[in-house]
Parts: sequence; structure tokens; C-alpha cells
Amino acid sequence: MGLTADRVAREAADLADEAGFDKLTVAAVARRVGVADASLYAHVRNLAELRERVAMLAAGELADVLGEAVAGRAGRSALVSFANAYRDFAHGRPGRYAATQLPVESEGGRRVVAACAALLRGYALDDTAQIDAVRLLCSTLHGWVTLEAANRFRLGRPMEESWQVALDLLDGALVALSGG
Repeated sequence: MGLTADRVAREAADLADEAGFDKLTVAAVARRVGVADASLYAHVRNLAELRERVAMLAAGELADVLGEAVAGRAGRSALVSFANAYRDFAHGRPGRYAATQLPVESEGGRRVVAACAALLRGYALDDTAQIDAVRLLCSTLHGWVTLEAANRFRLGRPMEESWQVALDLLDGALVALSGG
């Protein structure tokens, strides 16, 4: 298979999952695909573009996972499925997940927003409450997966029990935002 910009992005994303998004370099990707550093520049201008391509790829993959998670579900069922899919993606694809935090406009990013909107439709929120809900949801899920990945939850209570409590509280907050 020849080297293309898409293949470079996929290889870079795999490398980011293995080594960390912050450790991603053009030289490391070039070594991974078996070409000289200079040859990789025929497919990406620089490290910034490489990171953006990984971010766009990762956003598309996350959007697929989240869209599938909420399909045919509403309310608490959609929330739990969405949150579990988000958490699984973050832990299963840590480099890709880190890449999704870059502020890059992409079709995948728009589809992530659409999956979030599909989840929130089940709560019948007005426009203002929907903004608050998105901020609450994103900050809670991102905070959880970030702290969990850093092994910061070391208290004696089983992690999964606390996760279920967090989801129950999120559901309650979304219901409250809807006026319910």
C-alpha cells in the first residue's frame, strides 16, 4: 500500500495511541512507515498539520462510536450508552482521544456535536438549557476519563459503582434542566 496523507494520518493516530499524542513527531511517523523524514513532507507540511489530520480522523471515529451509541435510544438509556461509548473510546484510543481535544473544525467534529444533540433531544431542553447541558456533559465525561486514565481515583469504593452514580446524577441534572 502506497503512502498517502490518509495513511500517514492513520499511522500517526496508531502511534499516538501507543506512545501518546504529545509524543507524536514527524520523525517517529516516518520511522513507522519506513521512509525518510523528508519523504513524509510530501504528504504533510509539518507537525501541526499532522496533528490536525489525526484530530480530524479521531473526531470522525469518535462520532461514529457516539452516533451508534445513541441510535434508537432516548433519555437515560441514550445518556448511559453515550457516556459508556465515550469512556471506552477515551481509554481504548488514548492518543486519538487526546487529539479530539484540539480545536480543529472537521466533519467528524460536527458529527460529534450531532450525536450529542441526538442524546439531548430525549430531555426536551430549550436552547439555553441545551448549552448548559452540553457544557455539563462534556466537562463531566472529559474530567472523568482524564482523571481515571491518570489513576487519580484510588479510593476504596469500586470505580464502576461511582461511574453509575455519576451517570444517575447527570441524568437527574438533565431532567432538572428540562424543568422535569
